[in-house]
Amino acid sequence: MFNKKQQTERVMNKHVIYLFTLLIVSTPLVLTAQKSFHDFTVYDINGSEFDLSQLEGKKVLVVNTASKCALTPQYRDLEKLYREYGKNYFVVIGFPSNDFARQEPGTNDEIAAFCQTTYDISFPMMSKITVKGEGTHPVYKWLTESSENGLEDSKVSWNFQKYMIDEDGTLVGHVAPRKKPYNKEIISWLEKNDEAGK
Repeated sequence: MFNKKQQTERVMNKHVIYLFTLLIVSTPLVLTAQKSFHDFTVYDINGSEFDLSQLEGKKVLVVNTASKCALTPQYRDLEKLYREYGKNYFVVIGFPSNDFARQEPGTNDEIAAFCQTTYDISFPMMSKITVKGEGTHPVYKWLTESSENGLEDSKVSWNFQKYMIDEDGTLVGHVAPRKKPYNKEIISWLEKNDEAGK
């Protein structure tokens, strides 16, 4: 038989072991916590590193773009949206992609020249990437897989699909390619908390 002191020690030891086990089991969960959009570094259209953490505090609209698509004129409204809501609170980021009907065949230099001369684009354009299938860029894996973004699984269905990212780097949702930049869902998101900087 154990005396009272020994029983107390046994109970305490059990608690210590339990807490220690809990700590060991939960550590991997902490280490594999959900990534944020701001955790990525990409390359801009000129080949320079672009750290997405510099966008903290801004809403971000991520768009996969193409120069030879029926939806290419959306560039005009994307630029207008950026100029209207941008300032310090919102930014559009374009990721050129040749994944759909090879409608972005150009080099980064050619894409940059097209955006500048045709639509006078001033929002950040990134280097051309793959947004679906084998070789999908890590940013688009994050955007399209719930295990990565913590919100939803989605499929990039065509050029000009739009992903909405909040100020803290969390995914809010996405808007289909044929829905234009001034779609009600995007405008409501931008104006949600009066920080759109209009």
